[in-house]
Amino acid sequence: MAKISIIGAGSWGTALAKLLAGNGHEVTMWSIAEDEIRMLQENHEHLTKLPGVKLPEDIVFTTDMESAVKGKDMLVLAVPSPYTRSTSRTMAPYVSEGQLIVSVAKGIEESTLKVLADVIKEEIPQADVAVLCGPSHAEEVGRGIPTTVVAGAKTRKTAEYIQNVFMNKVFRVYTSPDMMGMELGGALKNVIALAAGIADGLGCGDNTKAALITRGIAEMSRLGVAMGGHIETFNGLTGIGDLIVTCASRHSRNRKAGYLIGQGKTMQEAMDEVKMVVEGVYSAKAAKTLAEKYHIDMPIVEEVNQVLFEGKSAKEAMSDLMLRDKKIEHPELPWEE
Repeated sequence: MAKISIIGAGSWGTALAKLLAGNGHEVTMWSIAEDEIRMLQENHEHLTKLPGVKLPEDIVFTTDMESAVKGKDMLVLAVPSPYTRSTSRTMAPYVSEGQLIVSVAKGIEESTLKVLADVIKEEIPQADVAVLCGPSHAEEVGRGIPTTVVAGAKTRKTAEYIQNVFMNKVFRVYTSPDMMGMELGGALKNVIALAAGIADGLGCGDNTKAALITRGIAEMSRLGVAMGGHIETFNGLTGIGDLIVTCASRHSRNRKAGYLIGQGKTMQEAMDEVKMVVEGVYSAKAAKTLAEKYHIDMPIVEEVNQVLFEGKSAKEAMSDLMLRDKKIEHPELPWEE
């Protein structure tokens, strides 16, 4: 049995708390919001973020960061990506040398272009920072629907420890050393999912969705490999797997926000209606900047940025994607002379 704290009590943190407690671990949940902790203590259920998922009675709920962090075998950092740095800074004084922090959010910090593990390491240099990601909606994990994810860490020992802590008969965990590729896959797919949602909002069909997913993974892979990730990662669970579920699922907040934008709402109106952090909006500018920095062609990311931040209509963006210059799908493949 491990002593584990979930830092962040949103839908994903709540689902993982239930899973880990069900695996027999001693679980604490932390939130900065006193009313959220009070609700969890009284109901053992997150009534707004994950309704219908009952939490075990022995989970401890707290707003006290020091008690949440000290003496724990693992800290699961589950706050939305825009709050990763500030929360890490609050945690830092209480984290011991070599203490394990598993980041489960997905995003790229807009101001620094850093992936979240690097943000955490910058704020908490004494920690052993790892990641857990893959196609895993909280709504399904919380209900015990079979799910498969990947634990990424610098060492095999740490990755296998995370694997053993999380894995059960409905939650299968693979391991990988490619933390950079995993994090970029998890962040960039949210931008592509916005595009998929926009297409749905415009009334496009399955052909369009398949095209966006396929060309989206091509964009993600090009940038990811240029930044030090591995192509195998983008062809796996944290690349194409995560992209498929985020583009297609009714649970996807990025797809839903895109859908509302495709129907004519502004970015802010869409985010207000979703009522949860839409990670793709925060990652879109960073993805565009990274594409420019590494000289990578990312037309879907470019059009999403123009729709979100430059007032371009969704219909015009779709038209411009379809009418781009003619291309060869795989330029590296040879032709017969």
